[in-house]
Amino acid sequence: METTSIFVLLVSSIFVNNFVLSRFLGICPFLGVSKQVDTAIGMGMAVTFVMTLAGVITYLVQKFILVQFNIEYLQIVAFILVIASLVQFVEIVLQKISPTLYQALGVFLPLITTNCAVLGLALLNIDDNLNLIQTIFRSMGAAIGFALAIVLFAGIREKIELSDVPKPFKGFPIALVTASLMSIAFLGFQGLV
Repeated sequence: METTSIFVLLVSSIFVNNFVLSRFLGICPFLGVSKQVDTAIGMGMAVTFVMTLAGVITYLVQKFILVQFNIEYLQIVAFILVIASLVQFVEIVLQKISPTLYQALGVFLPLITTNCAVLGLALLNIDDNLNLIQTIFRSMGAAIGFALAIVLFAGIREKIELSDVPKPFKGFPIALVTASLMSIAFLGFQGLV
């Protein structure tokens, strides 16, 4: 495997095919946990851990269990079990290490289990017939892209809170406008790869 193609896969996963801003997956935590940068960083780290490991583990489950026993029809169930186990692990660790971050993430932490970006990544890795190395780098890139998008969005939302926004746009409407403008800005990366 060429280093160039791995680099292209990584950069394309972060910027060009960003799961949140280009594929519109994982919008729920993106909009829900992005009011403060600190919380967004915590969620970004949690999702990065889960997405990276879920991508690798689901690849291994697909290749060495589902295909070997000819039970590919259980793919979604198996993948959700893997993701749920990883999220449970993250939840336990965060509750012990950082109870304040655990409480700040609230209901959005267990919702990583049903985050369509995590499951979408696992399914796309299999559908695109990537090998293990490509799966690792695409999973890392997608996870870093998610974290980058949520932290940038949180920073912008913090600034907007201090700005004079017209009354009809206050709160969630201006967040949606901002998210759409970020998505348009990320379209500028389309010619990069």
